[in-house]
Amino acid sequence: MRAMVLSAPGKPLQMQERADPAPGVGEIRVKVSACGVCRTDLHVVDAELPGIKYPVIPGHEIVGRVDLVGRNVTTHRIGDRVGIPWLGYTCGACRYCKEGMENLCDYPQFTGYTREGGFATHTIADARYAFPLGEDGDDVSIAPLLCAGLIGWRSLVMAGSAPRLGIYGFGAAGHIVAQIARWQGRSVYAFTRADDIAAQDFARRLGAAWAGPSDQVPDAPLDAAIIYAPAGQLVPTALRAVRKGGRVVCAGIHMSDIPSFPYHLLWQERQLVSVANLTRQDGLDFLKIAPEAGIRTQTTAFPLAEANDVLTKLRTGQILGAAVLQP
Repeated sequence: MRAMVLSAPGKPLQMQERADPAPGVGEIRVKVSACGVCRTDLHVVDAELPGIKYPVIPGHEIVGRVDLVGRNVTTHRIGDRVGIPWLGYTCGACRYCKEGMENLCDYPQFTGYTREGGFATHTIADARYAFPLGEDGDDVSIAPLLCAGLIGWRSLVMAGSAPRLGIYGFGAAGHIVAQIARWQGRSVYAFTRADDIAAQDFARRLGAAWAGPSDQVPDAPLDAAIIYAPAGQLVPTALRAVRKGGRVVCAGIHMSDIPSFPYHLLWQERQLVSVANLTRQDGLDFLKIAPEAGIRTQTTAFPLAEANDVLTKLRTGQILGAAVLQP
C-alpha cells in the first residue's frame, strides 16, 4: 500500500510504501477510493491535538470498498462500499457508552488520529464503525459527509429548532448544514472572513438569507448559531448575535482560546455548548436524511500525492466547499 505519513509534529507528509495491512478480529480492510480533507487533519498535522503517536496516517472521511474481512465479521462482505468516519472505536463498557453517549467514551479511538486513517490506498477499520453506503452517489461527493456532514448534523441537532440560524465559517461543514437547514425551512445567515467574497457568494447560491463578514450583526437576533471556524474570538461575537434564550454551538474539535467577555452576553439564558465527536446513530440518521434533503457537496478532487498542497490550501482558505484526495 501507499500512504501519506506524518512522521513528526509540523512535518510535511511523506509518501511511503508499506506492506498491505491485515484486518484483525472484527475488522475489515478497505481499499480507499476517496478521502476528504478536514480541518481536523490540520489540527493533527499541526500537533494541536493531544496524545498523537507518530508516525500516523491522517484522514477520516473515507469512502472505499471492503477487500478483506477479518474473523467474526458478519456485517460486511468483500466488495461492499463503506464509509469510515472520525469515530473509529469505543470501549462499550464505560459509563458514557452504557448511557448512549459513545461520543464521550473514556477509551475511544479516532480515525486518522489515534488509529491509521485514509490518506492511503488501504486502511483498516473496526467493522462496527464502518457505515454501509450502498451504490448511490459518487465516492468523491460522499466523502465529506463522513465528518463535515456528520459533525455538522450533530451540531445542527444541538442548535435546536432555531428558525433563524447563523453559521460561522462557511466551509465543508457549513455548506452541508446550510442545505439541510434550508430543506428544513430555516433562514440561514452565513458569516465568513471579511475578504472571503467567494464563500459569501457561495452561501447565497445555496439559499442563505444573508452572507457577510463575521464581525457584522444580523438585521434581527438569531435563534441559534453554530461556529465551525476554529477561532475562539467568534464565541462572544456569536453570543452578541443570538436572542435571549438563544444557543451558540461550538462544533470544532479544536478552537483557539476564547477571549474574556462580559457576563451580560451570556445572561438572559443564552447557552454556550460544544459538540464532541459523533455517535454511530448520528451517522445512520444523517446518511438517511442526506439524500432526502438533496445534499450536493461542493468538492475538488486531488491526487493523494498532493496532500501537503491541499492542506496548505485549506489552511489559507483557498478551498471552496471540501477537498478530497484520491489514491
